[in-house]
Amino acid sequence: MIRTLPVTILTALLSTGATLAQTAPAQTAPAATPATTPRAFTPLPFLSQTPIRTFKEPAWVIDPAKTYRAVLQTSKGDVTVELSAKAAPKAVNNFVFLALNHFYDGTRFHRVIEGFMAQGGDPLSADAAQQARWGTGGPGYGFYVELDQTLNFNAAGVLAMARSQSLYSQGSQFFVTLAPADFLSGQYTVFGRVVSGQDVLAKLTRTARSGAAGETPIPGAAPDTLKTVQVLVSQ
Repeated sequence: MIRTLPVTILTALLSTGATLAQTAPAQTAPAATPATTPRAFTPLPFLSQTPIRTFKEPAWVIDPAKTYRAVLQTSKGDVTVELSAKAAPKAVNNFVFLALNHFYDGTRFHRVIEGFMAQGGDPLSADAAQQARWGTGGPGYGFYVELDQTLNFNAAGVLAMARSQSLYSQGSQFFVTLAPADFLSGQYTVFGRVVSGQDVLAKLTRTARSGAAGETPIPGAAPDTLKTVQVLVSQ
């Protein structure tokens, strides 16, 4: 048998319920996640006023604990790369040192192959009269490879040192992949990755084709110029 509560009790319960509804604390909204502050980079001052193309060895100019970027100002636009100073300190220091001495100013991307990579950094490529020798020049010294297993060629935009057969032949020449090239992993020093400007690399003039017979030059292809390299640092 269902008992009916007296009207006075029902009225009291309803009144209490209304009071509770009015005084219940509002649910607290989840705290907003703080926005990540963009890392601030400042330009490093150049060490020379005009290009210097030959050295006995690179001076030590970086702190591997800091983060470095380099802006490659090309005739097709800017490409920004973040440098791997902790994983490849010698290669990064070498690149930064040369850039701060305007070494790369006016050099050309003398070897660009569709679906593979864009290579530059040869001081001879700044001189059109030396075109027959482009790809053979350097800064006057060589240094050993740095092979970090965490850095590989699994994507487009990988920055690495070019070299000959000798493991001590790294100098000033570098290349940036235009597509994954994992078959190069463990053979060449990776020292950075593109963070913006991959579309600029896609616009660089292709200077050679790769096929079953090897590389063949593309007749009439005019290599693009690397105007200068601006180095940036962040604490």
